[in-house]
Amino acid sequence: MTSGPNPMLRRPNFAAGAALVLLAALASGIPARAADTYNIDPNHSNMGFTIRHFFSKVPGHFTKFEGTIAYDAADVTKSTVNVSIDSASIDTTVPDRDKHLRSADFFDVEKFPKITFASTKVKSVAANKLQVEGTLTMKGIPKPVTLDVDVLGMGPDAWGGYRSGFEARTKVNRMDFGVSWNKALEGGGTLLGEDVEIVLNVEAVKPKPAEPPAKK
Repeated sequence: MTSGPNPMLRRPNFAAGAALVLLAALASGIPARAADTYNIDPNHSNMGFTIRHFFSKVPGHFTKFEGTIAYDAADVTKSTVNVSIDSASIDTTVPDRDKHLRSADFFDVEKFPKITFASTKVKSVAANKLQVEGTLTMKGIPKPVTLDVDVLGMGPDAWGGYRSGFEARTKVNRMDFGVSWNKALEGGGTLLGEDVEIVLNVEAVKPKPAEPPAKK
């Protein structure tokens, strides 16, 4: 007695079909979800620093800056940061001191009007904590720096927008950037320290999509 056709040979292999469809979709170049881009809000951000003066630390900040953060929550390694600071906007609340800081002794703002940072690598080191490596350029001198970043949160704001918050810290030696003015003290030591502690408090907002043109 002969056996009929094996029904298993006629049953469609749905798993294999689904895999083929998936491979075809990948091969067709369907774009991955892009990172969310935020513009730094200068009205709710602060680019601050402190430096030793005699024995204490004196703070200052820059009042004019702009930048973008492309943040990919699914894969932070695809995130990027770009910031540009107007060096003439330095403010330590003492006008005479600020004038000196803008001179060739320090930032030489007429010759070097911008301080910039461009990230080269972003990695996650813990929950809501990142390390952002990049190039800081000051007085025309580029140097690698690493920012330790806390991701403070993100979500809708009160005006129909979407915001994110970050805090970043790093330390640089001003001598590496040619900001070398100092004064020796009679009792030994110098008037100013060489290390500058930088703290960046950043609030950034996602641009709203362009409104469609009005119908005629």
